[in-house]
Order: sequence, then structure tokens, then C-alpha cells
Amino acid sequence: MSDFSPFTLSSPTGADLAVRHVPAEGPARGVVQINHGLAEHAARYARFATFLARRRFHVYAHDHRGHGLTRAPDSIPGAFASKEGATKVIADVAAVHALIAERHPGLPVVTFGHSMGGLIALNFAEAHPGASAALAVWNSNFNAGIAGRAGQAILAVEAFFKGSDTPSAMLPKLTFQAWAKAMPNRRTDFDWLSREANEVDLYIADPLCGWDATVSMWRDVFELIYAGGATENLAKLPKSLPVHLIGGAQDPATDKGEAVKWLEAKMRAAGLAHVTLQVLAETRHETLNEINREQSMANFAVWLDTALPSAARA
Repeated sequence: MSDFSPFTLSSPTGADLAVRHVPAEGPARGVVQINHGLAEHAARYARFATFLARRRFHVYAHDHRGHGLTRAPDSIPGAFASKEGATKVIADVAAVHALIAERHPGLPVVTFGHSMGGLIALNFAEAHPGASAALAVWNSNFNAGIAGRAGQAILAVEAFFKGSDTPSAMLPKLTFQAWAKAMPNRRTDFDWLSREANEVDLYIADPLCGWDATVSMWRDVFELIYAGGATENLAKLPKSLPVHLIGGAQDPATDKGEAVKWLEAKMRAAGLAHVTLQVLAETRHETLNEINREQSMANFAVWLDTALPSAARA
């Protein structure tokens, strides 16, 4: 496995971002910029990064605010920022993107995100049309609907009574804990992540995973959900942008993949002509840590060849 040790990048937002990089093995075809999910961190993507590097892609992944080893003066663990957190987390992604452009001028950049990282990736692509040569949004739910609005109301009440920088008491019950209960014969409360017991155990044993997000972070997550899936923002994306969507047919976080199908329909209605959708049978939330991950990664590599034809010939 290639070295995946972090270095520090100072973001214009004031954050010191913990960034990890695996160089392409051989002449580089492009760059994949990874955005991790909620209550985890970038180091968990080392296997995926190595897979991509062997296919001649540089890979960059950073810990978002409130996660992993990233630190910011206006952030605490479990929170993006004391205010304007959603805006700042997107600006941090832009800072890493600018570093990539400086280090690898002319190479196409694929913006990739899993779960919350998918929310961030799509919002970044909408805020910076044309910056991404292709976009991959895996296991993300933009279809919060009325239930999401109720969640926002609950968070507003929690913020009023106990402040925004404390863990939410209610949202874990409506998300992580509810998803745990959706798993039949579950061995742990995180079986909804993957069918592979070892991967679940690694997540549970990791002190940088599985924590309860603050009220403010949950409010920022909902902001990303509703903004990213809004018709007027999807319309900002280039119509020729290649998009790769993945969902799991047994993922409770995306309503068994139905939320991913919803996003595909929204994107096509917005005029995007190159949207690829896969809802993987039997698959739970973390596609990259599931028992069928090798096939999923191989399929993604094939999609990269299609999405970046000039890079495939390089």
C-alpha cells in the first residue's frame, strides 16, 4: 500500500486541513479528489486510493472540518464551524482543488464523494461549474423531503435550549440508530454499514469514527441536502458533465437506493445527459467496504475510461 500519511494545507477559511495523497503509478491520467462521509475520515480510503493510483490517477483526500486530524479556530470535533459551516466546508474542498491544479496543471479532476461526502461533492460542483471533469456521488441521500424539514425543526429547538455546539440528542435516533434497527439479526449497531464483519469492527474500533455530530453540523448537513438537490442548483452543472451514482439496495440511509434513483431523475430533468446509475443488490451503505467492493471499484474504473476518454488513451 502506498504511503497515505497526511500533510497540512492552510485553507483560506482558516482551517488547517489534513490532506492525504497517493501519487499515480506511471504517467498520470487524471486526479480523483475524495470527500469522506459523516463521522469518519480520509484515511479510511487508503485501499481505494491505491486502487486508483495503480490505474494512473493521483488521489487526494482530506479530513473535513470537525473530522479526523483537521483543525480550525472556529470548529470543534463534530462541528464544521460556529457559523456558515456548509459554506466553509465547500471552500475547503475548493482549497484542495486549487492545490491539485497547482501541482498537476492540465490533468482532469474527478470529484468523488461518499454519503455526506457526496453531499459536499455535488454542492462543490454546483458552486464551481466546470471545475470537475466528472462527478461521482455514492450512497448519498438528497431526498430528505418532509421528514428532513421535521429534522430541521427539531434541531432548531435543540439549538435554542442547549446551543449548537453540543451533540444532537434526537438526530442520532432518527438516523444511525434507526438504520441499525433496520438490519435483521444485527450483530452490532453498525451492521448497516457493510455485510463484512471485519470492516464493521474496524469502524467501531476507530476512535475517529462513529461519534455523534453536533446540532450545528446536522443543520449544515441539511443545508447541503436541500441546496444540492434543488432544481435551480442542479441547473448550474454543465449538461455534458459525466456523473456516476451508486446506491445500495439494502442501504437504509438511502431508502434502499431509492434516494439515489431520485437524484438521477432530478439530474436528468435538469438536462444532464451523461448520468450513470447503479443500485447494487444486497449492498449496504459503505460500497467501498462491502463484500462486493472489488467489483464496484472495477466498474468505477471502467466508467472513468468512458468519462475521461482522452485520459484513457494517455
